[in-house]
Amino acid sequence: MPWDREFEYPVPGLRTLRDAANYIMKLPKAEQAKPHWQTAGEMLLIAAEGRGPMMFAHIGMLRALDHGKPAPEQQPRRKAAKKFRIA
Repeated sequence: MPWDREFEYPVPGLRTLRDAANYIMKLPKAEQAKPHWQTAGEMLLIAAEGRGPMMFAHIGMLRALDHGKPAPEQQPRRKAAKKFRIA
C-alpha cells in the first residue's frame, strides 16, 4: 500500500505516510488551513500516488512541524583575530 511507505529518514513521531496524514487530520481545522500544513498535505498525497519522491513529503512535514519556531542562533565559525598594537 502506498500510504504504508515509511519515510527514508525519521520524522519525529511519524513512521509512514499514513501516520503523517493522520497527524494532519487530527489538527484543528484552522491549523490545517494554514499554508505550511496545506503544502505538507499535498506533498504527502503526491508521494502516496507515486508522482513525486518521498523526500518531498519528508521535507514538507519537517517544515510544517518546525514552522514558527525560532531559528537556532549560529555560533561564529572561528575566533576573531587578536588585535596587536605595534609601537
